[in-house]
Amino acid sequence: MHRGIFRPWVLWAAALVLLAGNAGAQTKPADPGLLTLDRIFASRDFEAERFGPARWMADGDSYTTLEPTAGGGSGRDLVLYRAESGTRDILVAAARLVPPGASAPIAIEDYAWSPDGKVLIVMTNSRRVWRQNTRGDFWTYDLASGRLRKLGPLFEPSTLMFAKLSPDGRMAAYVVKNNIYVENLADGAVRALTTDGTEDIINGTSDWVNEEEFGIRDGFRWSPDSRLIAFWQFDTHGVPVFTMINNTDDLYPRTTSFKHPKAGQPNSAVRVGVVPAAGGPVVWMKAPGDPHDIYIPLIDWAGNAREVVFQQLNRLQNTNQVQLGDAATGEVRTMFADKDEAWLDEMTRYVWLAGGKGLFWLSERDGWRHAYYVSRDGKEVRLMTPGEYDVMSVDAIDEKAGLLYVTASPDNATTRFEYRVRMDGTGKPGRVGPAGQTGVHRYDVSPTARWAFHSFSTLDTPQVTELVRLPGGETVRPLAANLDLRAKVEALNRKRVEYTKLDIGGGIQVDSWRILPPDFDPKKKYPLLVYVYGEPAGQTVQDSWGGNTYLWHLMLAQQGYIVASFDNRGTPAPRGRAWRKSVYRQIGILASADQAAAVRAAIAAWPFVDADRVGSWGWSGGGQMTLNAIFRYPDLYKTAMAVAFVSDQRLYDSIYQERFMGLPQDNAEGYKNGSPITFAKNLKGNLLIVHGTGDDNVHYQSFEMLVNELIANGKQFTMMSYPNRSHGISEGRGTTMHLYTLLTTYLNTHMPRGGR
Repeated sequence: MHRGIFRPWVLWAAALVLLAGNAGAQTKPADPGLLTLDRIFASRDFEAERFGPARWMADGDSYTTLEPTAGGGSGRDLVLYRAESGTRDILVAAARLVPPGASAPIAIEDYAWSPDGKVLIVMTNSRRVWRQNTRGDFWTYDLASGRLRKLGPLFEPSTLMFAKLSPDGRMAAYVVKNNIYVENLADGAVRALTTDGTEDIINGTSDWVNEEEFGIRDGFRWSPDSRLIAFWQFDTHGVPVFTMINNTDDLYPRTTSFKHPKAGQPNSAVRVGVVPAAGGPVVWMKAPGDPHDIYIPLIDWAGNAREVVFQQLNRLQNTNQVQLGDAATGEVRTMFADKDEAWLDEMTRYVWLAGGKGLFWLSERDGWRHAYYVSRDGKEVRLMTPGEYDVMSVDAIDEKAGLLYVTASPDNATTRFEYRVRMDGTGKPGRVGPAGQTGVHRYDVSPTARWAFHSFSTLDTPQVTELVRLPGGETVRPLAANLDLRAKVEALNRKRVEYTKLDIGGGIQVDSWRILPPDFDPKKKYPLLVYVYGEPAGQTVQDSWGGNTYLWHLMLAQQGYIVASFDNRGTPAPRGRAWRKSVYRQIGILASADQAAAVRAAIAAWPFVDADRVGSWGWSGGGQMTLNAIFRYPDLYKTAMAVAFVSDQRLYDSIYQERFMGLPQDNAEGYKNGSPITFAKNLKGNLLIVHGTGDDNVHYQSFEMLVNELIANGKQFTMMSYPNRSHGISEGRGTTMHLYTLLTTYLNTHMPRGGR
């Protein structure tokens, strides 16, 4: 869910197009310091240099990446680099990836290696499935023989999903139309491992809601010995159907329907199966409980080829049982259970320690997100990272050296750094990299934990990627320095982003940033635009490159706005469990109160803010928070722009909404009081609402229900619908430019710019 002084008004679509056209009629300025909508959204002025996609090889001391073909030919070469020396070798030239009868090489969209590094598998011609391109064509290339062959010759083009090589490199498995297949690379023989897949029975991939909230897309796992495959099955019978309508692509409307459980509605039944790669009956894991009321966010092999490990969350998501299942019999035992009075975050990967005797685990059981060792029999649960700080992610485990490499930020919730932590729990965490760094740092660590791809940026400084040496973090060589982009951003007429804390009362301080106009005069009063998200799924006050959103905010600052953002309680900041879980069963209530308190604190602390020109804007959960702001605090916020929002929490999906709010039937008042639609009758200021009619995530239904409520209460407002656009409202020529022109025009009209 993974974003005035004039009276409110309503504009029809034609009028909005005219306004958009006028505001968008800007040309690239001669002044490199000035930003325009054209420069940000319709040019390549601020295009970033990117590194990769890169893959560490099994030896841990070399990696592969894609680079343009030497001599300017078509396609990209797959190049091998040695980390120590930087020696470069073309491992697979693009010319070797030309299919028979074709004139050009395969366009590599993604790739992977067999464990021994002898066979390459490439994805191309991909097609979008909901959020990501997960359906396409797959090819294998044998380095020794030079043989290039397409997988799934019996199937239609661009229908294979998640093709991956067996550990021994002899087979590939993939999903087609909700069934799992195995193909022998030597003779091309294809075998169906499941045959019951239909629109309602899903094998090897996911239903809509589990994909959206748990990221389950690739839904099967090879056993270490290449003999078995463990997989998810979702039975969607009984799940309510949601239908979207397409009015523009044909003479008569088309509809798209899919199973979608809203909060409190029936979920798919989920179970884990194990099937022989040679074919045969499926062994189903005998997981306890009603399969309609549990979630299984991650499955894998339990450090051997005999047992499957999977997490089993109850529907309220406050108990997570780690189950070990016998691959031969389906018998299951609970290895470990984690519990929380609010909700639990699932683990996203399994790492077995001590030769398989124990499992690495992250838990908030002591009030902070820490790393634990859990013995295989469940009798020992040992804290590895003591201290009052949160482990935000684990980037590498070096058992030989007894070190964890973790992302954390003990002293500043807006930044992220890499730390070395001793696995025995002794000593203090040690920062990786030179002292004096700021911003957000991310590390992709090699299998030997000797090297890492290190990326870092700040909100107003584009990302740099470099190769570093561990454990110290010394720079070896740049990989994507982004010198041109950084120079263009540095040349902009701007003041740097300022970070501060605001006291909102009750001993609570919130993190914030602000962008002041370049010609800022502290004696004048400026309009304040608040950029908000505020949900447990995201944090806006983080010192990481903001891309086009930052550039647009800076453009508004150049026009005479102060742009700011505040992180309320409940955002996923490294400030401890109590901070993050304080919003349980009151999403939209406590957070919007914190946001309003932060605005009041800013007005009090920043005498140059014009209290009569305060606005808010946000997307998705931020759109919901923006609506709560102007509806709940109509005398504080004068203008609001809400994009792709949830107006009634009962309309959002079961996994996300119930995680934070419980079931609607058990928390009816919380759902009602947390939903903006309940308070729409309070609207006083200027409101712009925007939605894509093809949004499969936050449904257009939410938009129309709010429209009805505003009309019923005699409230004037402005609305814009983008036909068939999904949650990102990016499809179609000119859409992004049109949207930001609309937002800019509305803001300029209803919250006049400049100091007074």
